[in-house]
Amino acid sequence: MTAAPAGALMLDAEALYQELLRGVRQLLTPQTRLVGVTSGGAWLAERLHQDLGLTDKPGVISSAMHRDDFAQRGLAGTRQQTQLPFDVQGARILLVDDVLYTGRTLRAAINELFDYGRPASVQLAVLVDRGGRELPMQADLCAARVALPANQSLALARDAQGRFSFQVEGA
Repeated sequence: MTAAPAGALMLDAEALYQELLRGVRQLLTPQTRLVGVTSGGAWLAERLHQDLGLTDKPGVISSAMHRDDFAQRGLAGTRQQTQLPFDVQGARILLVDDVLYTGRTLRAAINELFDYGRPASVQLAVLVDRGGRELPMQADLCAARVALPANQSLALARDAQGRFSFQVEGA
């Protein structure tokens, strides 16, 4: 992570992805199933699947139906729904997400996951942990830790070639 002249946070998402790839490679076992949290986590799981040469298709998990702010948000902005192309019961799950912040999205994703069965274990790999936890959630693997003001958000973007970048949004 480097600072731009104006003090803006600059993150090299591709370099962080390479760090995540190295760490995920060490966490994998033959029983591990990748599951990406929509949408950034799903993008990461897709690319990890390809770069690691895995045969089992990664799953996608949507947190939309289990969010504690569902009454305010509804399904707005939800493009991908949960797709788990394997049996969750007894599986070793590696949940992948782009940014870990309050822990609320993760809690909702885990609730959704348990709607499909009881995994043997769930580990979490994230590209960036920005702190600010409101729930007791922690990543097993994190490529970077950054601090951002609460009024800003960090969004992962993906271009047509599948390369990642970050955008800092907010005041």
